[in-house]
Amino acid sequence: MLDLRPLGSTPLSVSALGLGLAALGRPGYINLGHAHDLGAERDVASLETRTHAVLDTAWDAGVRYFDAARSYGRAEQFLASWLAARGVDREQVTVGSKWGYTYTAGWRVDAETHEVKEHSLPVLRRQWAESRGVLGPHLDLYQIHSATLESGVLENREILAELARLRQEQGMRIGVSLSGPRQADTLRRALDARHEGERVFDAVQATWNLLEPSAAPALQEAHEAGVGVIVKEALANGRLTDRNRDPAFASRQALLAREAERLKASVDALALAAALAQPWASVVLSGATTSAQLRSNAAALQLPWDEDASARLAPLAESPAAYWQTRSELPWT
Repeated sequence: MLDLRPLGSTPLSVSALGLGLAALGRPGYINLGHAHDLGAERDVASLETRTHAVLDTAWDAGVRYFDAARSYGRAEQFLASWLAARGVDREQVTVGSKWGYTYTAGWRVDAETHEVKEHSLPVLRRQWAESRGVLGPHLDLYQIHSATLESGVLENREILAELARLRQEQGMRIGVSLSGPRQADTLRRALDARHEGERVFDAVQATWNLLEPSAAPALQEAHEAGVGVIVKEALANGRLTDRNRDPAFASRQALLAREAERLKASVDALALAAALAQPWASVVLSGATTSAQLRSNAAALQLPWDEDASARLAPLAESPAAYWQTRSELPWT
């Protein structure tokens, strides 16, 4: 079993490696190779069976933090049915979910719009009721999904008051997830958010990986302030795996392969180990869609990361603008 550690200054415990369900709860997602992983079996029952199998593998690997969202199709339902089927007690796991996006694809991969963003008070209240109705007492952490400065959600006094009420009356821990090239600025705004003199956010979920490490100083500040840090997209939606066949990435892929060979690791384990090595990271999410991927990801926990690896892989970093532009162009498959 993995060693558990606190999520910031909260009473919640997390494993170093967590599992995010973005690619498992719906038939379409932007990860490289997603279509290959799912094949033709994309009906609800098949995806629920697949999700349970990956959750079983994660559990056996010691994973004890699971991450969902209202917009991840039926991820919350699949997680809830697994928890019930396996008889997992709420004290044995920590579960996070998010509000702010609504799933609109109708279980189609070719949908014109897969999710709609709205950070409004009615959406918060509706989606909170939905999440709590599905996950019940297992739900520990409720997060704003992909907050940005432009959305204005961090200055919305009604929303901050409602989140504070959920903490006070429901015992919920409150988090914020980030997206886009201004993650650091958004995080610092979130750290300043107060309701009746008390900090609103207990945790932050941010993208950090070898291609997009720009949020690291702000994440260190959050960690020092007692805010739990959840790392998402450590594999850059598959760009930091051997599935990346983009000719423009060939030289960087060769660099990754050489370093993986030196450390006797797979490329995905190498990239995850980079995130796990960050001293401010509470938990790093795997986004595996197969049990084999989960086992490969989990090998990162034993990878002997060193300063040489950090130095050799530093040239992989892109500008935040370039990284997020490339991400925005990844197709749903």
